[in-house]
Amino acid sequence: MIVTIDRIFEAHLAVRDLARSLAFYRDRLGLEMAYLSPDRVAFVWAGGRGRTMLGLWAAGAAQHVTGHVAFATTLGDVIEAPASLERSGITPLDFNGRPTTEPVVLAWMPAAAVYFRDPDGHLLEFITMLEDEAQPDGGVVTWSDWTLPPQTSGI
Repeated sequence: MIVTIDRIFEAHLAVRDLARSLAFYRDRLGLEMAYLSPDRVAFVWAGGRGRTMLGLWAAGAAQHVTGHVAFATTLGDVIEAPASLERSGITPLDFNGRPTTEPVVLAWMPAAAVYFRDPDGHLLEFITMLEDEAQPDGGVVTWSDWTLPPQTSGI
């Protein structure tokens, strides 16, 4: 076993009308807003912040996430996942789909993640929420960049 999977953390849907779908999931079903990129994607929390997330992708933007599922696991498992995947003959990937030896951090959540593909090309992910403070404009960074100690000025 590569890691112990706790649950499905994240799933994605392609939607015809992002605003209409967001209104349905947020306003009618009561899911909490997590992140919004108007005309592209909306993420909503199910079960509270950090528990389970649903990504709603506007029709044209959804093509790269079709068939994407994220599995929740522990931080230790996410950190070890690149090496574990490699030992199992699976190429670990970063957020941009490039081979990697370490997780990435999605700063807006924040969460640490490693990606990989199944035999049919579906994008899979091991992910864990971090206790650090979210950085909404922080983008996606490597685990080593996220965990670097703050630099102090020599002045």
